[in-house]
Amino acid sequence: MQKQRLEFLETLMACSSPSGFEEAAQEIIRRRLKGRGDDLRTDVHGNVMAAVNPKAPLRVMLAGHIDEVGLMVSHIDDNGYLFFRAIGGVDPVVMVSQRVVVHGLRGPVPGVVGRKAIHLMTEEEKKVVPKLEDLFIDIGAKDAKDAKRHVRISDPVTVDAGLKPILNDRVVARGFDDRIGAFITAEAFLELAKRRPTVAVWAVSTAQEEMGLRGARTSAFGIDPHVGIAVEVGHCSDYPSADKRKTGDVAVGKGPILCRGGNINPVVGQGLENVAKAKKIPYQFQAEPAATGTDANAIQINRSGVATALVSVPTRYMHTPCEMLSLVDVENAIRLIVEYILSLKPTDTFIPGLSKPAGTSAK
Repeated sequence: MQKQRLEFLETLMACSSPSGFEEAAQEIIRRRLKGRGDDLRTDVHGNVMAAVNPKAPLRVMLAGHIDEVGLMVSHIDDNGYLFFRAIGGVDPVVMVSQRVVVHGLRGPVPGVVGRKAIHLMTEEEKKVVPKLEDLFIDIGAKDAKDAKRHVRISDPVTVDAGLKPILNDRVVARGFDDRIGAFITAEAFLELAKRRPTVAVWAVSTAQEEMGLRGARTSAFGIDPHVGIAVEVGHCSDYPSADKRKTGDVAVGKGPILCRGGNINPVVGQGLENVAKAKKIPYQFQAEPAATGTDANAIQINRSGVATALVSVPTRYMHTPCEMLSLVDVENAIRLIVEYILSLKPTDTFIPGLSKPAGTSAK
């Protein structure tokens, strides 16, 4: 990965962005995009939106959500221990004994999710799956008064786990779901700003996806796109215990994931596949028979409907502090999105059964 691009990714992944607390990460996105397109704005919901050629008659929206799952302090007991609730889908098992950061008004406060030593557990206790409400954070406070000097009820919390390179161009980090989508959207936008597509492109770093696709819904209403491409992480089946019957045969390092199903406009979906083949960009396929649970779903049903697709980066161990993906897959996702948008013309339509997908040879 090109040095400046990798530095941007490292900076973005070092930031925290639980749903509803995305401001710091969005500032990193704004700095990366500032002065590189024709428009840059942030709406009241916290979505960051950048445009190239915004007055063109055909509008394409790219969306990657910047928010991640996390925790929120909900109670401080007399001894200064912090209890918490989940922001988004958090697995209690994953949280046990993690190092965490409480993002307080005065700055970050380090802590740990406490756990009784195994030596002191009964045989029955060893068998119990922990509940989130039974876990607590120890910040080293002497008592409640001491804890409240640094932390207040409603402060967000994230696991202390940054970007770490491992073998074969693979990296692990907390929050690839879906800061990697916001990253790909931003980098695709920068490429398109240089190459000047004939259609309008709006790249959106959306907020609050983990709380119900909220940022995509409001930004899509404002932009009113004809085409929407959500950029996400996708489940793999290339590790022990994964079930290919559920997720299909999908692996890290074999290219971005495309899919078919009701959430995917067949004209856009086939166009992406055609471009991948024509440009020799590796890709994988996944079945999505229902609503995808991604920003693509919210965008698709905006206003009178949007021709929507989903491009996903194969990711292992989603919603854990050690999400793993391939930087090669990331680069190929950027390239696929850029080449597809460059293949579009202002006169293109996307009506299933009536419109010709991009990259289809004339007969």
